[in-house]
Amino acid sequence: MTESTALYDIPGPHARRRHLLYGLASTAVILALAGWFLHLLFDTEQFTSTKWSPFLYEGIQELLLEGLGNTLKAFAYASVLSLALGAVLAAGRLSEHRVLRWTSTLLVEFFRAMPVLVMIFFIFVALKVQPLPALVAGLTLYNGSVLAEVFRTGIHAVARGQGEAAYALGMRKTQVMTYVLVPQAVRAMLPAIISQLVVALKDTSLGFLITYEEFLHAGKLIASNLDYDLPFIPVVLVISPIYIGMCMLLSWFATWVARRERRDPKTKAVDVAPAEPGTLLPGAQ
Repeated sequence: MTESTALYDIPGPHARRRHLLYGLASTAVILALAGWFLHLLFDTEQFTSTKWSPFLYEGIQELLLEGLGNTLKAFAYASVLSLALGAVLAAGRLSEHRVLRWTSTLLVEFFRAMPVLVMIFFIFVALKVQPLPALVAGLTLYNGSVLAEVFRTGIHAVARGQGEAAYALGMRKTQVMTYVLVPQAVRAMLPAIISQLVVALKDTSLGFLITYEEFLHAGKLIASNLDYDLPFIPVVLVISPIYIGMCMLLSWFATWVARRERRDPKTKAVDVAPAEPGTLLPGAQ
């Protein structure tokens, strides 16, 4: 039986009864909202065969798969480049050189404050960059600046004594960061890093505004088709779970990695050579 603590007491019979009633009431409200939503969908004829027939055609399926592949490609580029840019900017902000530190701080604050859509449009329209590089560049600048703050905060979260002990052993700053501070900071940074990558994954949907043929762009082409009576809601019901599933997969991966990092390191038995008589010191009997 769970013991009570200073912050939580074991609920008594009346409290458990109230919690049960709250749970039943919440479940009833959620079911009522779901039923009302389904009623609206059936009432507006969103489940008619005409609206759902596009998904049966091979060409439509290939269009969606191609858009999904383009989304994952943009996300892969943006995530790798964002991590690299975040590491560089964080290193600059942690530098002892004032000019480098101020320059990195200015870049981080500027790109973090700029709306990502504005940066994407500026790169696409003003600089006349192709849709995929423009989308990746905008996502990289924004998410990289946010990740730079995550990295810097994670490094500062490590106890100061860890770095001081490493310096006392004669390590250089690069060695202290690489072998002491960063490995310990990874555990604190990992959830925030994965959360920001989820943001980058969702923001790839902004590519359809600059004619990049990603997943949402493919759905928009299907939803605006008059031959199928504008199947907007069916397209949303198909695309939304896929986006949610990809984000949940990233979150699950973060949880799995964090749980793996929290495990105690496993040690294996090592064979030790038997003790042998050594050379006696002078004067020893």
